[in-house]
Amino acid sequence: MMNTTDPGAESHLARAVHLAVENVRNDGGPFGAVVVDASGRVFEGTNRVTANNDPTAHAEVSAIRNACAALGTFDLSGAMLYTSCEPCPMCLASSLWARVDGIVFAADRHDAAAGGFDDAVFYDYFDTPVEERSLQVTRAVPDDIPAVAPFDEWNASATRTAY
Repeated sequence: MMNTTDPGAESHLARAVHLAVENVRNDGGPFGAVVVDASGRVFEGTNRVTANNDPTAHAEVSAIRNACAALGTFDLSGAMLYTSCEPCPMCLASSLWARVDGIVFAADRHDAAAGGFDDAVFYDYFDTPVEERSLQVTRAVPDDIPAVAPFDEWNASATRTAY
């Protein structure tokens, strides 16, 4: 049973799963996604991480990129994302940046793990205290230019596009 008010939700979700199956047959990963904008336009994406040697080429990110490029905007307010599997933290963050209204997924992270795609290390990373994380992220400030110089330039720009 679908938990959404979109009457086409089930078909969009089924399309995302179908895209994932087709993508495996086309040397891609087992993930597919569909973005449906507020007017009902549909944009698709598949996981091409290994096919394109691009670790960011997840299905959700690809669908968001395709929608934004076609619509000429970075703001997908009013859109829904349908995906064959529960989004990883990167895809969730991308969805937040794109401002989609909601996400509907089929398989969950445990199904993905059973299929060889275990995102637990990424979820665990954010739950780990900063000083204990496997990837250390360190702040350093250059001596010859203020660290906030890009933001000062941004705020002074008359041509900036706020997002």
